Amino acid sequence: MADVITEEPVELQLDRYRTELTGYCYRMLGSVFEAEDAVQETMVRAWRGHRGFEGRSALRSWLYRIATNVCLDALNGRKARARPMDLAGPVTVATAHDTQLSEVTWIGPAPDGRVLPETGDPAEVAAQRESVKLAFVAVLQRLAPRQRAVLILREVLGWTAAEVAELLGATVASVNSALQRARAVLAAGATAATATADVAPAPAPAPAPASASTLDDEHRELLDRYVRAFEAYDMDGLAALLREDVTLNMPPFAMWLQGREEIRAWMLGPGHGCRGSRLLPVTANGGPAFGQYRPSPDGGHEPWALIVPEVSEGRITGFTNFLDTDVLFPLFGLPPRLAAA
Repeated sequence: MADVITEEPVELQLDRYRTELTGYCYRMLGSVFEAEDAVQETMVRAWRGHRGFEGRSALRSWLYRIATNVCLDALNGRKARARPMDLAGPVTVATAHDTQLSEVTWIGPAPDGRVLPETGDPAEVAAQRESVKLAFVAVLQRLAPRQRAVLILREVLGWTAAEVAELLGATVASVNSALQRARAVLAAGATAATATADVAPAPAPAPAPASASTLDDEHRELLDRYVRAFEAYDMDGLAALLREDVTLNMPPFAMWLQGREEIRAWMLGPGHGCRGSRLLPVTANGGPAFGQYRPSPDGGHEPWALIVPEVSEGRITGFTNFLDTDVLFPLFGLPPRLAAA
């Protein structure tokens, strides 16, 4: 954190930190759109104030101080974003309902390129990827805003207690106390959560490169099998890839399903319109995701959902199907429709 102002144009100095600041604000706010707005406000404030900055501290630290204040202002007095599993229990196919809640209710997906560095130490990059998983971002939202900032800065970004204290204008003791309370909340959440939520009190250390490579290969093969089963609408084959307590949620719908048989019944019942779909791969929240296109009555395929799967120990443990394709498909660079084969 020792970089300081140079003779380089201030706009270029500031823009160098845009992606990591967007990742930080995304973890704080739970929405990549809000995160990008917060970073833009940070850049405007920094540009206006750079003449008085004079390199008295590291530029990166100064930008994080501004971004933190912008996020804390945005979070003041509002409800935290969540996932459907955080708000109510699961429904069954027989009791499913079509209640929808507004966009500001939900944690949204984030393209990797907007929130994650492209290069860096492999262990650090792996930890960064874990820290933008939907389940982890959801648990972060349970923390009070200042606790959230402390935990992200200390546990995810590796700042020292003294650095965080200076950023927040607090004491080291108060920062350590906030971190302890945040860890307790996350630990309680991890204990209370179902095993489908791949959540830990803090991002797990990256495995050794060989293990990571093997795990990636296993996950890639699993998801390849999922794509083949889904596009063939082989629900028996798809069900074989799912953990028994797998979950399915579909923002903006408030309901969610749990269990392999419930999801199979949903896909063969209310979700039968997905038969004949095509999936295009993208990356979201540190892992693979898919743009789903359902058959269109006039030929070809039209956008239906952005599917973000969760994978653990050789099984798919959950799906979040984001249905706001008008907004999300352009964000992820997905085409507006697919032509007929």
